[in-house]
Amino acid sequence: MAVVRTVGLSKTFGTSPALVDLDLEVTAGEVFGYLGPNGSGKTTTIRLLLGLLRPTGGTARVLGGDPQRDAVAIHRRLAYVPGEAALWPGLTGAETLHLLGRVHGRVDDAYRDELVERFELDPSKRVRAYSKGNRQKLALVAALMSRAELLVLDEPTAGLDPLMEREFRQCVRQAQARGQTVFLSSHVLAEVEALCGRVAILRQGRLVEVGTLDQMRLHSTLTVEASFDGRPVPDLGGVPGVSGLSVEAGTVRCRVDGPVAPLLSLLGAAGATRLVSREPTLEELFLTYYGQDRDGGSPR
Repeated sequence: MAVVRTVGLSKTFGTSPALVDLDLEVTAGEVFGYLGPNGSGKTTTIRLLLGLLRPTGGTARVLGGDPQRDAVAIHRRLAYVPGEAALWPGLTGAETLHLLGRVHGRVDDAYRDELVERFELDPSKRVRAYSKGNRQKLALVAALMSRAELLVLDEPTAGLDPLMEREFRQCVRQAQARGQTVFLSSHVLAEVEALCGRVAILRQGRLVEVGTLDQMRLHSTLTVEASFDGRPVPDLGGVPGVSGLSVEAGTVRCRVDGPVAPLLSLLGAAGATRLVSREPTLEELFLTYYGQDRDGGSPR
């Protein structure tokens, strides 16, 4: 079942397109990664899904409803964490959690108390005394304690230290094990790689790729390193798909795009004594789609 589905979803601010013809589907129970640099349209997408913006074109369905027409019913079933939580400075952490729980309508009290312990949050302090990281912890606890069917997380670990990031990842895995769906927008590519079954990459408001990491790697460059221990290093310049050649101390390094068999045959025939191949990381895949253009697109 599709928890999130968009068809041709578009948003224009004045004459500047922020999102163009987005076709996307997120199924129940998956952790879905949504990637793109600043200005690519990620936050615009989330605001459209939450009903905070009206689309210029296309449609969106969230939990089977229209984000504009059915906003109240939808928000009872989802929880949202922004990258910068705007909270009430005069309230304590405990009062904030109580208020947000009353607004949402669903709170697992025992799980809330467990989360407060796990995130090492002092609920007796007022929000104005919290650091950015502690405000983010408070927003995460508020969302997770609802046990919502859909968690919409926009840069959820901003300001967290590595130990708390690890705790967050464990919470997401547990949420998925309970059948919850997670829509995760993050700049922390290691986080996305560790958690997400599928990933979408957005560029200048347009979806450029969606699929599992394994599917994306099938169409990407493989890094190969071969050592020859004193034997002559073969000339690989004419091998199809090979680029980025470098030779140092009897070791050749290169990238291969496409079938790897011709390269392996030549290396084997030349007497390679050690061979290492490595698939690209998510960061390398991401840069493949962006190259040097890291800041393109609308400033939204």
